[in-house]
Amino acid sequence: MYKKVVVFGGGTGISYLLKDLKNFPIDITAVISVSDNGQSTGKLRKEFHTPAVGDIRKVITSLSGIDDPIKQMLSYRFKTSSDLDGHAVGNLILIAMLNITGSLKESIKFLSKLLDVRHTVLPISEDPNVTLMCKDDKGNIIEGEQQITASKNKIEKIYYKEEPEVLTEVLESIKEADLIILSMGSLYTSILPNIICQSIKKELAKTKAPIMYICNAVTQPGETDNFTVGDHVKLINNYLENKRIDAVIASNTKVDSEIAKKYENEEHKDTIPIDHENLKKLEVELIEDDLITVIDNTLRHDSLKLSSLIFSYLMRH
Repeated sequence: MYKKVVVFGGGTGISYLLKDLKNFPIDITAVISVSDNGQSTGKLRKEFHTPAVGDIRKVITSLSGIDDPIKQMLSYRFKTSSDLDGHAVGNLILIAMLNITGSLKESIKFLSKLLDVRHTVLPISEDPNVTLMCKDDKGNIIEGEQQITASKNKIEKIYYKEEPEVLTEVLESIKEADLIILSMGSLYTSILPNIICQSIKKELAKTKAPIMYICNAVTQPGETDNFTVGDHVKLINNYLENKRIDAVIASNTKVDSEIAKKYENEEHKDTIPIDHENLKKLEVELIEDDLITVIDNTLRHDSLKLSSLIFSYLMRH
C-alpha cells in the first residue's frame, strides 16, 4: 500500500510541485485554499456564488495524465470584448459541473475522472463566502485575497472573516497521512489560509505524521521582505501554535547575478538565504540542495529533484 501524503497550498506553487510528485509511488491528497477573489475566479465567485476554482483547476491540470494540448485548452483564457473575457476554460467547466452536481467536491471528482487524475483533489471548504482578511502594520484591515496581495504594507495578521466549514474529507486525510507538506507558494494567501482553520489546526496538533515545509525561492513584497528560511519556518510555527515544522526543504542555488538584479529591480523580490544557526535553534531538519532552475527568465524549482527529496524523506520516516 502506498504511503499517504497530504499537500496543502494554492496558486502556481502547489501545481508546479505536483507535476512530478504525482509520478512517485505515493497516494496524494492535494488540499487547496479557496479564498481567491481575483481575475476569472473572482468574477465567477460573484456571479455564481461559489468558492474559488482557479487554483483547483491548476492542480487538476498538473495531476492529469492526459496530453499537453488538452491541458493547454483548460488553461486557455478568452480574449474578447464579451463577458467571457479573461475566463479560463477549466474554470468554466468546474462551475458548470458545480451547477450540475450542487457540490464543488463532486465537480472536482468528475473533472478528475475525465482528465485521468489518479490522486485526490479537495477544496478546503465548499463555503462560497470564505473571505480572507488581514491586519497590516499601519493598523488597516484589508478584506479579500486580491486586495491583500495588492497592498504593499507589511502584514501583521492573517485570518478569515468567518470561520470556514472545513470538509470532513480534509480532516480525515490529515488523520491518515504519513507526511504533511506545506507547499511553496504565497505564504500569507496560499499556505497560511489552510492552517489557520481551527479544525485543521486541531488535527495537525494531533497527527503523528511529520510536517514538511517547502520554502519559496524568493521573497514577496509586503509579505516576506528580508525573510530568511528560518523566518518562514518561525512564522508558520506561530500560526500552527501547538505543532511545529519537522523538516524544511530550501534551495542553496547560486542564482545568476543578472537574474537576481532583474527580480530585485523589477519585482522587488530577493532570493531567500538559508540561516543555518536559526534553523538549528528551531529544531527543524534542513534539507538543502541546488533546486532552482531558470525557465523563460523566471526562477523555478526543479520539480523532479524536489519530488525526489520529498520521497527520500518519506522513505526515511
